[in-house]
Amino acid sequence: MQQANTTDQIAERVERLLVRYEELQRTNTLLARQVDTLSQERDSLKSRLSAARARIDALLDRLPQTSTAHADATAVNSTGSHTGEL
Repeated sequence: MQQANTTDQIAERVERLLVRYEELQRTNTLLARQVDTLSQERDSLKSRLSAARARIDALLDRLPQTSTAHADATAVNSTGSHTGEL
């Protein structure tokens, strides 16, 4: 009688483990899909960022160099430093 009871307990535990295993498999599948989705989103964002950087670099290359030097000199003079005032 004792052995039948022990066998039933073991069988019940095995059943619970199988149910838990199936739950974990479903969860793992869902998480793998999320990882794939997020990886694709990340790659898309990286691509968009790279394209935006390229557009900004192209715009910066189109700016005249003299206006950049002039803007730097104006900024220094407006602060009162490097103007020769004592």
